[in-house]
Amino acid sequence: MSAGGEVLLRVSGVRRSFGPEHAVAGVDLTVRAGEVHALVGLNGAGKTTLMRLMLGMLRPDAGSVRLGEVDVRDLPAHAWGAVGHLIETPFAYGELTVDETLYAAARLRGLDRAEAREAVRAVVDELDLGHWARRRARNLSLGNRQRLGLACAVLHRPRLLVLDEPSNGLDPAGVLRVRRHLVRAAEAGAGVLVSSHHLDEMARMAHRITVLHRGRVIGALPPGGVDLEQQFLAMVYAAEGLDAEVAR
Repeated sequence: MSAGGEVLLRVSGVRRSFGPEHAVAGVDLTVRAGEVHALVGLNGAGKTTLMRLMLGMLRPDAGSVRLGEVDVRDLPAHAWGAVGHLIETPFAYGELTVDETLYAAARLRGLDRAEAREAVRAVVDELDLGHWARRRARNLSLGNRQRLGLACAVLHRPRLLVLDEPSNGLDPAGVLRVRRHLVRAAEAGAGVLVSSHHLDEMARMAHRITVLHRGRVIGALPPGGVDLEQQFLAMVYAAEGLDAEVAR
């Protein structure tokens, strides 16, 4: 798979430490229009911290993050309307229904009432949330709460999506729907950055797969390649100075 649109997000030499721990240690990364860029790594590799830095939720100790040509620290509030994200806890008000939560998310993104109602109808259909549309968010399963969070992130058709484990807790049918939605978003011109532990799933949708380990980019995996898990583990073992055969 290949995609080569304009750069929507550029991370340059970004570092972030928490005390003596280097959570992100000099990362360079881009996300282009029309591509799904997968970010993979073991637990604690720094994926979520990196995404939070991209979205201005954390400030880097060094380096920069730019949306288009503008540093995120200087980005005007209205410009964030072109971004959708799902980081750790899905957006949801427990006392609201699925429909009400989505409508609130649409209005917060600047859609007028008619646009918000249409956006809710469309995303409920696309992500198969109709059965739960009138159920309160606090009563949803983990998987359906995750799907609601994804729906809130995508319903305004953002140009850039930053998604941390969006298929977490989903059954196979839900995973397939998420994959189809993200591929279609990229085909429509959006840039999608998605983190996941599921290498096989990333291989089915990604144009690029970047491997992060201990806060550093240590390589890339070929989308559509074979034995991705073995290639991934070989990279990690090499980064740790271990022999893959011995570690296996």
